[in-house]
Amino acid sequence: MAGFRQRVPAPVDIAMVAHPSVTLLVDLSEEEGFAYRAHGRHGHGSVVIGLHPGDVRTGGRVGECLQIRLEPVAAAAVFGPSTELGGTVASLDELWGPGAGRAEDRLRAAASWDERFAIAVDILGRWLGTRPPVAPEVAHAWRRTLTGRGRVRVERLAEEVGWSRKRLSARFRSQLGIAPKHAARLVRFDHAAHLLAAGHTAAGVAGESGYVDQSHLHREVKAFTGLTPTAVAVAPWLAIDDVAWPASWPVRKPPAVIAGTEPTS
Repeated sequence: MAGFRQRVPAPVDIAMVAHPSVTLLVDLSEEEGFAYRAHGRHGHGSVVIGLHPGDVRTGGRVGECLQIRLEPVAAAAVFGPSTELGGTVASLDELWGPGAGRAEDRLRAAASWDERFAIAVDILGRWLGTRPPVAPEVAHAWRRTLTGRGRVRVERLAEEVGWSRKRLSARFRSQLGIAPKHAARLVRFDHAAHLLAAGHTAAGVAGESGYVDQSHLHREVKAFTGLTPTAVAVAPWLAIDDVAWPASWPVRKPPAVIAGTEPTS
C-alpha cells in the first residue's frame, strides 16, 4: 500500500507502468479529485486497474489517494474470478456498488495514513472469501511464475499441478484474466523495470532478467509501456517502490505527489 498527497495545487499526469498486480486507487480528495484515462474512456474517482490494461494515464488534481496493489489471486477473491481482471479499467463503484462509497468515506475520515492502511486491510478482509476462490492449481501456477521471475515455462507449471497445458491456460485465463505466457512476460518485465529504476544498465538488466539481448529487452519494454528502457527507469509510477524512491529522481525535478509509502501485510 502507499498513500499519496499532492504537494502543489496543479494537475498531475502520470503514465502507468504495467505491474503484476491488480491496482486499486482510492480517491480520498475532497474536491475535484482523481482522474484516469484509458481506451478512450475518461473517468473520475476510485478505479481498479487490471494486469495488462494498455495505455493508462492517471492524475488530475489528486489531493489525497490510497494505492493498494493486490496479487491476482487475492484480487479474484475480492472482486471475483473474471476474465475482466486482466484488461479492465473500471470504477470502484462498478465493482463494489454502494460499498465503494462507504469505504471511501471511512478512509477519508481517518486521522492518519497508518489508520487508513489498517482500515483498508479490514475492508479487504471483509470482502475476501465472499467470492468463489481461484483453483489451487491456478494459484500455484501464478506464485511459481512470480517467484521464478517469469522464467518458468508453462509446460513445467502444467506438469507441477498435474494438468495439461491447454487446461491450465484456459483456467488461468478465466480466473486471473491473463494467459500464463503473458503473465510470465509481465513478471519478467516488472523485474527488469525495477532493475532499470535501481540504476542498472540496459545490457546488464537484459542478461539478468532472461532476455535474449538488449534489443529483446527494448522491444518488451516498448510493448508494455510505449517507452524506452531509459524512460522507464525514471517513470513516476515506479516512485512508490523503495528501490525507485528517491534515487531515480533528479534533484532538479522532484515528483509531483508523495506522502508516505509504507508497506503493509
